[in-house]
Amino acid sequence: MKHDCADLAVCSILIVLVGTILACGIGPPDITETDRPGVVPTPLPPEPTSTGTGAAPIEPSPPSPTDKMALWDLSSGPHLRGANIYQRRVYPELDGPEFMGPGPVGPPYTQQGFYDLAALGANYVNVSHPGLFTESPPYTPDLDIQNNLDNLLTMIAQADMFAVISFRTGPGRSEFTFFWDEAGDWFDASYLNDSMWQDQAAQDGWVDMWRYTAEWYEDNPIVVGYDLMVEPNSNEVGSDAINDLLDVWDQEEFYEDYGGTLYDWNQLYPRITAAIREVDSDTPILIGGMGYSGVAWLPYLEPTGDPRTVYMVHQYAPFQYTHQEPPLTDTYPDGSFNRTWLDDLLSTVDDFATTYSVPVAVNEFGVMRWEPGADDFMDDQMDLFEQRGMNHALWVWETSWESYAEEVDAFNFRHGPDPDNHADVASSDLMDVIVKYWGRNKIRP
Repeated sequence: MKHDCADLAVCSILIVLVGTILACGIGPPDITETDRPGVVPTPLPPEPTSTGTGAAPIEPSPPSPTDKMALWDLSSGPHLRGANIYQRRVYPELDGPEFMGPGPVGPPYTQQGFYDLAALGANYVNVSHPGLFTESPPYTPDLDIQNNLDNLLTMIAQADMFAVISFRTGPGRSEFTFFWDEAGDWFDASYLNDSMWQDQAAQDGWVDMWRYTAEWYEDNPIVVGYDLMVEPNSNEVGSDAINDLLDVWDQEEFYEDYGGTLYDWNQLYPRITAAIREVDSDTPILIGGMGYSGVAWLPYLEPTGDPRTVYMVHQYAPFQYTHQEPPLTDTYPDGSFNRTWLDDLLSTVDDFATTYSVPVAVNEFGVMRWEPGADDFMDDQMDLFEQRGMNHALWVWETSWESYAEEVDAFNFRHGPDPDNHADVASSDLMDVIVKYWGRNKIRP
């Protein structure tokens, strides 16, 4: 789902080019292309604590942190509970000199930010990040992007958490796919690029990019998954959202009309899987379905047969509630929209996992912080994930980069339920629910 596109658009419009650039050195030192990122032994992170009242852990004997696939086992899980971080390429002509940080990727994260996340109990970061290859031909490694990802993984390791690498962009796909309908507002349509869905060379570039990525990170002990593409969405954007918009949301119709073509994600991810396994036989692979990986599209994924693959969903349904802007009219629970509704929705996950004997995870889910009943909604939803043994990553652990954090915070639970508040609060009902579940984690790298 397009979760916070409107916020990003509004924020970019509202950038005020005032003030001074924050002091340099907010992140760790640059890592060169010859230095593989790994666990940094010192200093030790603070001991994770929980302010919630979480129940006893589901797993009596957590698996070894070196057995990466066992971490995704539904029968003994969940073992990984945490949050997404979000970064994209910085466009100075759109973002100004400060809003997204000095670039080339932003907004910046700090070591202290990861310590704070771990201290709340999280043991897992889903790194939602640009892919390592350029978006335009020739499709080659972008070492600035690679160094940024290396730096993030080093900080996550320092905070004693696991990580999944999730690529938002790559050959023939730009970040603007997630808010294509804002073209002509805060950015020009020329920034749009979804050409991969009709360009064989770009899809070959995704295969090459993931082979390169897996070879680079295969020995990294905290990387417990490769998420091949964040929210495949050709069913909506086609290969050009301005001139080739498909906007097909009926699954049967989409696969009847476009199955087996370049629009069909099902024909690409097996090729990527095979390329990864040429260089990395161990790290789990994560694959979500079309339709922005919504639950309803999960049954249309075709398992690859790779025994170390996890299938996953993004869960923002019902969108009209989870993304409701003030004035607020919908609440939870309300009539038929309740725990039973959520349980029925997730029965699709049960059927898929049982049919194919594969693990399923949810590596994006969330709700805007001000929604009426958000704490109850999240409590029911996270409990249902727990019952199924599903690892889960919340959207989103926001950066503390001030100019960004003050503007883009609809999903920042640390800012409390007041839409007009844009700073951290000491506590909230929603925060208590999240920390309660994170407090069940019993395993770290």
